[in-house]
Amino acid sequence: MRVNKHLKQIGGIKDRGLIKWQGMMLTEHVDLIRAWYDEDKYDAKPELDEYDLQLLQKELILAAQRKCQVKMESWKDKKFHYHIGIIQELNAHRNLIVYEDPAGMHRLSMNELTALQMID
Repeated sequence: MRVNKHLKQIGGIKDRGLIKWQGMMLTEHVDLIRAWYDEDKYDAKPELDEYDLQLLQKELILAAQRKCQVKMESWKDKKFHYHIGIIQELNAHRNLIVYEDPAGMHRLSMNELTALQMID
């Protein structure tokens, strides 16, 4: 006799757990549930007001002048990314920050920048 691994004996009742409901789930329902769970993994984009943007701009200019090491936080693809390096160039025409870390030179869009902290 085969043993059903999904069958549980609870008192006098034989329960199949969640298996009994799987036949009622449509593929559209499963896709929507998976998308709903995936949304929880995303970070909400921070809304920066005028004051925050001015403060961020001042810190960015000061860090570029001092050539000190900074920790930058950016928001891209619904996730936060963290960068540590020394700002080499600010390109206002292309909205780019060029910074250097031990791996080499990198570019970061100013529109993606959400926070900046000087380490040195």
